[in-house]
Amino acid sequence: MAFATSHSGSDPMSELNTTPLIDVMLVLLIMFIVTIPVATHETAVDLPQCGARCDDVAFDDIKNKLVITQQDELLWNGEAISETQLLRVLHATRNAAIEPELQYEPDAQASYSTAASTLNLIRQSGVTKFGFVGNDRYRQFARAD
Repeated sequence: MAFATSHSGSDPMSELNTTPLIDVMLVLLIMFIVTIPVATHETAVDLPQCGARCDDVAFDDIKNKLVITQQDELLWNGEAISETQLLRVLHATRNAAIEPELQYEPDAQASYSTAASTLNLIRQSGVTKFGFVGNDRYRQFARAD
């Protein structure tokens, strides 16, 4: 015959056939998976509803201008805005796909405390594209004689 065996006929087989054991284990595993109940627990979470108050201040996708007037009023792209609205819209611009540039223009007669607190809000929001604009009009380029 063409098949050769490595053991003689009188020696006992030392190999164990594990195929039936594996088959039984797979059947038991499938039975356990089928009988385990599916977790259907639900927890109600009240999420905040934004509604119309989130859309009350819009921002431009490229650049936005924040102005402090002489009367210490904050203007966002020409519209009056409160500090809480400013912080919310700054976070919205920071989380935009492409962060728009923020141009900051305080009036020369605006109070220092308003300008400083506004700068602090900008810093807290994490805005990275930030610049001062309009400062050149306060500089005297003529020579004093």
